[in-house]
Amino acid sequence: MINVMLVDDHAILRDGLKTIISLESDMKVIGEATGEKEMVALMQRQRPHVIVMDINMPEKDGIELTKKVKKEYPEIKVLILTMYKHDEYFLSAIKEGADGYLLKDSHSDQVIDAIRTVYRGESIIHPAMTKKLINYHQQGSQQTEDTNLTEREQEVLVCLVEGLSNKEIAERLYISDKTVKIHVSKIFKKLNVKSRSQVVIYAVQHKLVSLP
Repeated sequence: MINVMLVDDHAILRDGLKTIISLESDMKVIGEATGEKEMVALMQRQRPHVIVMDINMPEKDGIELTKKVKKEYPEIKVLILTMYKHDEYFLSAIKEGADGYLLKDSHSDQVIDAIRTVYRGESIIHPAMTKKLINYHQQGSQQTEDTNLTEREQEVLVCLVEGLSNKEIAERLYISDKTVKIHVSKIFKKLNVKSRSQVVIYAVQHKLVSLP
């Protein structure tokens, strides 16, 4: 069972999320918070597997709270669910350890899938954010970096940036899921990153991929 905590100061949004999560047999909402104090108190009593968190809140914002969660409880996954499409919010959230970044225009099925994805230790980024990030950095002057990735690792990296799951990567490249995991692990090590979201940020910032 995936234990989920909702951190958002809008009751109507929390109620909506709680309703759609309650329909799933493999997850449940174990707590709700409107800001830092309530969140900390709840985490001390119950350790959620996944926190679904907004950025705009009255006390500390979701980026600061993500940093706090990851520092004190690194095993807890943080999924940002926000209306903000600005690159600076997105980059800051990922930098502080967010495992996923979705926009509030996402369909309910996407949110549910995202909770399962980050729970498995993978990361997810809203397609609009990836596209904005790619467009932004393609306009920059930063030079491509030599990371010593093999040809196959480069192929896997492109798939990661496109947001494909291990299974989808395996199907595209005609390799096994186990082989994909090995390649992903090596990519993480070579790029010195800890999550798929960080892989995307690094790859785009350093122009390691070329996407249409």
